[in-house]
Amino acid sequence: MTRIITCLLAGILAGSAAMQESKPGAAQPEAKQGDKPMQLGNFSVSLTVKDLEASRAFYEKLGFRAKSGVGGKKWAVLQNETCTIGLFQGMFEKNMLTFNPGWDRNSKTLSQFQDVRELQKALEASGLKFVTKADASTTGPASFMVIDPDGNPVLVDQHVPAPGK
Repeated sequence: MTRIITCLLAGILAGSAAMQESKPGAAQPEAKQGDKPMQLGNFSVSLTVKDLEASRAFYEKLGFRAKSGVGGKKWAVLQNETCTIGLFQGMFEKNMLTFNPGWDRNSKTLSQFQDVRELQKALEASGLKFVTKADASTTGPASFMVIDPDGNPVLVDQHVPAPGK
């Protein structure tokens, strides 16, 4: 039950594509030649909390353990066997979905990944509107934010240099 509750947003993000795959005989969208899937990186749900310690204690009862950000900080990252959540006190207005290109689940740098600027360029070409954008002239850590149709912020936040840089 814990896994279902804490990963619900990840399932929502997969959305209709995952539901289409599970329906026998459902039409699949055709991939265009040259299309490659987006490599958004590690996923977590970032929760805005009123009391960091109370929230951390609550999620620890659900089987999560602190991974980073403890000890006087206004944020903490917690994980269970399959999910990652970030707790942020006074840092964001709304809960959001967060992706970290270039990182695996343990914040280890991947040797190959799509740089945040490459992802941004592809999304711009598809007509997506941005709240914030990464500086396309840089190669280091960068981020961008978009808002989904229901008003949920989606942060793509790369903490490592582009591959090969």
